[in-house]
Amino acid sequence: MAADTGTGTRTPPKAPARVIVVGSGLAGLSASSELVSRNIPVHIVERQQKPGGNSIKASSGINGAPTRYQPPGSDSAASFYEDTLRSVSAEVMATMTARRQSLISTLTNSSASAINWLVDEKGIDLSRVAQLGGHSHARTHRGAGTTPPGASIVLTLLKQLKENPLVKLETGTTVTKVLKSDNNEVVGVEVQRNGSSSEAGGEAEAEVGVETEVEVLKGPVVFTSGGFAGDSKGILAHYRPDLAGYPSTNEALPGSQGLLTEIGAQLLDMDLVQIHPTGFIDPKEPYKATKFLAAEMLRGEGGILLRHGSRFIDELQTRKVVTGAITSAAAGPVDMNESMSESMHDSESESKSVPVKQWHTLLLLDEGAYEAAKAHVDFYLWKGLMRKTTVGELNHADTTLESIKTYSAVVQGKAVDPLGRTTFGRWKLSDPTLDSVVYVGTVTPVVHYTMGGVVFTPNAEVLDATTGMPIRGLWAAGEITGGIHGANRLGGSSLLECVVFGRIAGQNAAAYVEGKSQ
Repeated sequence: MAADTGTGTRTPPKAPARVIVVGSGLAGLSASSELVSRNIPVHIVERQQKPGGNSIKASSGINGAPTRYQPPGSDSAASFYEDTLRSVSAEVMATMTARRQSLISTLTNSSASAINWLVDEKGIDLSRVAQLGGHSHARTHRGAGTTPPGASIVLTLLKQLKENPLVKLETGTTVTKVLKSDNNEVVGVEVQRNGSSSEAGGEAEAEVGVETEVEVLKGPVVFTSGGFAGDSKGILAHYRPDLAGYPSTNEALPGSQGLLTEIGAQLLDMDLVQIHPTGFIDPKEPYKATKFLAAEMLRGEGGILLRHGSRFIDELQTRKVVTGAITSAAAGPVDMNESMSESMHDSESESKSVPVKQWHTLLLLDEGAYEAAKAHVDFYLWKGLMRKTTVGELNHADTTLESIKTYSAVVQGKAVDPLGRTTFGRWKLSDPTLDSVVYVGTVTPVVHYTMGGVVFTPNAEVLDATTGMPIRGLWAAGEITGGIHGANRLGGSSLLECVVFGRIAGQNAAAYVEGKSQ
């Protein structure tokens, strides 16, 4: 209500301050959605020319338990919590135990409400559910249509935010400094523009020879700028030099954790980097350093991995375990056509570039798994990353046929899988022959996700390294943070983390602004 000045006139209510959201991936969009729902203006700053971050590429889905799309009583938040604890590993849980438990509890207990928010309030279809590696139940949700879940979620939120007059989105705009006041409160950011666009979703290319524009944006800050998996010559090289030469699913961009440590934030788990076991090797550019991810749900829906025609791992083990099996010394001799222990090739220059490390492994689906993952596979077929063929046309055809026969018998309940797999998605091939139709692609482990980042609380507050107290005016969510996933992130939990903690960050930033405006 407007205040009475005592002269019979009323002063207009003070307009709420804006919040600066750094990054336009799902965490930033979730935070922004919560802010504008409370009538708080938002200024989203994105360094790339297109919004969406890595979230828009996510292809397997988002976790939730229990939800309306799962069989009643089949899953629970408690089961999801235990699966996540196992994935983190006992060794990692031995440090900062209570903090990690609290973050994991918030993530898993909020998972059902995250699904409900996306479905009921944002109108996103998440009706299909699959079981991914490391999960004891099918709880990874995606839509029934042809759009991958990351794109479906991100594009929907982007469209809604574009239409909101409280939102300003700038692309091609890089944060170069986080600003603090004399009383240690974050009060804004310094940005540098390189051919940016202030229209939501707009694009522009930087002009060669044009000086970049530097400006200060004032307001409290939600930091959602992502991880450092693409920073192969910077932060990644510093913490994990052993990963030099690995391909990545991420663009070659510098990590931004240093912007937060400069104002007192503490880092955690920076050496814990997830290698995803299946990045496609493109036959057209086999040694390209950036790979397209082969979604984990391909294995969740029944797909298998073969080396020289033989299965060698339960495909639904955690990403860390599957990657270890692929890269182990037991991988065997080199076979350039299908499977090799390690191949090195200089993709840029023999004298300057680090070789690309690849372990060629065959990913194979039958027609049942294909139908269940049709939208994904059709896209991979279109890009030339997978092909439709027959068993007889593959290298090691006889060995492959025997492997498929054994697997099919296990799926039918006629035998127990010697590798320990117990769920088989929609695999339906029961009597395989050399003429059986299959869908295949060649994959290799790729640097995919960084579990480390700034220490933060379940309220998405960034903690000061010296005092252990929250840095006022600053929140963080998504891959910029550390402490949730430990040694291994479960598939489907990256999008979930963005929604859960992005929403919390937005809610708490809104309360902060509202408190200061009163």
